[in-house]
Amino acid sequence: MAASSEAAENSVRRRRVRDSRTETESSVSSGGDSQIKTRFQTVQPGTFWLTRVVLLRSVCFIYFVAFCVAYTQNKQLIGERGLTPCKSYLNSVKRYVGGKVGLAAVTYTPSVLWFLDWSNMDANLDGIALLGMALSAFVLLTGTANVAIMAVLWVLYHSLVNVGQLWYSFGWESQLLETGFLAIFLCPLWTLSQVPRHCPPSLICIWTFRWLIVRIMLGAGLIKIRGDKCWRDLTCMDYHYETQPVPNPVSYYLHRSPWWFHRFETLSNHFIELIAPFFTFMGRRMCMVNGAIQILFQLVLIVSGNLSFLNWLTIVPSLACFDDAALGFLFRSGVGAKGTVLQIQNQDAAGRAPRPSRGMLVRRVVNVSLGILIGWLSVPVVLNLLSSRQVMNTSFDPLRIVNTYGAFGSITKERTEVIIQGTLSPDPKDPEVVWEEYQFLCKPGDVYRRPCVISPYHYRLDWLMWFAAFQTYEQNEWVIHIAGRLLANDTTVLSLLRHNPFQGRDPPRWVRGEHFIYRFSRPGSASAAQGKWWLRKRIGAYFPPVDLEGLRVYFQSRNWPHPHIPADRS
Repeated sequence: MAASSEAAENSVRRRRVRDSRTETESSVSSGGDSQIKTRFQTVQPGTFWLTRVVLLRSVCFIYFVAFCVAYTQNKQLIGERGLTPCKSYLNSVKRYVGGKVGLAAVTYTPSVLWFLDWSNMDANLDGIALLGMALSAFVLLTGTANVAIMAVLWVLYHSLVNVGQLWYSFGWESQLLETGFLAIFLCPLWTLSQVPRHCPPSLICIWTFRWLIVRIMLGAGLIKIRGDKCWRDLTCMDYHYETQPVPNPVSYYLHRSPWWFHRFETLSNHFIELIAPFFTFMGRRMCMVNGAIQILFQLVLIVSGNLSFLNWLTIVPSLACFDDAALGFLFRSGVGAKGTVLQIQNQDAAGRAPRPSRGMLVRRVVNVSLGILIGWLSVPVVLNLLSSRQVMNTSFDPLRIVNTYGAFGSITKERTEVIIQGTLSPDPKDPEVVWEEYQFLCKPGDVYRRPCVISPYHYRLDWLMWFAAFQTYEQNEWVIHIAGRLLANDTTVLSLLRHNPFQGRDPPRWVRGEHFIYRFSRPGSASAAQGKWWLRKRIGAYFPPVDLEGLRVYFQSRNWPHPHIPADRS
């Protein structure tokens, strides 16, 4: 009797163990099936979680490059001993608005520099650049950002652009500020997460990016059609590669393309800038077609020239043409951000989406307000696009939130260069005088030097020298400022140059500017066989020989510090 009772009890125990094992195996199998299903499930269209990650990383890549340029060049350009010190500029603004730092000064020139100690402006400029580099690198590496980080980046770069004067007068500065402003509204207020569940990407914000790429391309296309005649007779590309600001080695070969290829390039340019932007409003697929066209177009421009970070920056709003389904291939399947997005989409499809919190409702109000603001500020921009007197790269508001854009409305048919030379001879008119050339970091000079490749980085002085070459030195007085500093072997200015012919020697006694026409040598020609990338012909003097004593009055009249004259020359 006891034996049979014990046997029955053991049988029950064995059944319970088997049932427990079966339940555990079933649970494991179910969990594994779920993980496998998530891994192989595809992201559905219509959401923009992954798009937000890509946009934020892209914007911060441009920010990082821009702050890197600022850190390496600002001291020489707008620092204490820079060519146009920002302290002098801020003081002039201060005098203009009544002699004190107040709302009028900050409104006229928005910059955090107003609130910093001016006793060491170089440290202020370096601090802004380094903080910008650190914050942008964080977002670039992690793919996470919040309103605070993106707003600080925007304020920091705004602070540099507004005191950068002519060195920051390029259209891409306003474009970065507008792009950076829109990126602020992509993020949660404080949370640092690639996919913050309670802060879905706003469709309004996505459309502000799309509206930006539409305006950029239409502005560029319309300014061409209304501008230089060569855009209408399809001959502009015959000149562009040779005469663009800073050509690269690919430019050298593309310049010699057949005439029919240049005509095809010009027609393609008109289609991409004037027709393709309207695809944005024709549904998801056509919007993605436009995005792909614009990105491919910018990649071609990146390969064929050194146009700073302009083309890299123009890719950013084009990315907003793609949703999570289109950009899912950039993320690992089933894990990280992509896995989280799949879970969110599954929850939403099953009707288990969380109820909107108070914060989410407030955020919706903010997003609607953003759309209204961009719409209102776009009115003068659209009127400018429709005007026969269209202007490009202009801001209609002091914060540069919505701007006009455009590029290469006119094409120079010949490339001219200013070549700065110095001599140790006491008499610049001596027929035996030997003039030695300074070489800039990237702009053409030495005909044997291969064109550089620096994009997305850029040298601000080299760009301004391109503009100066088809103007006069009276229109670009800073060129004479450079000459004066070179007469003293000033290390600040020399750090912006590639080659100083008087390195380790006495400073030059005289400096002059010579004006040349530059042309690409023909591949396979005798000149190319000699290693010449360029052929040049002298036009004449750009500015006459100058010495330190002769520049004293010129410098004093412009409140420039006069370089020291060596004792043996005074």
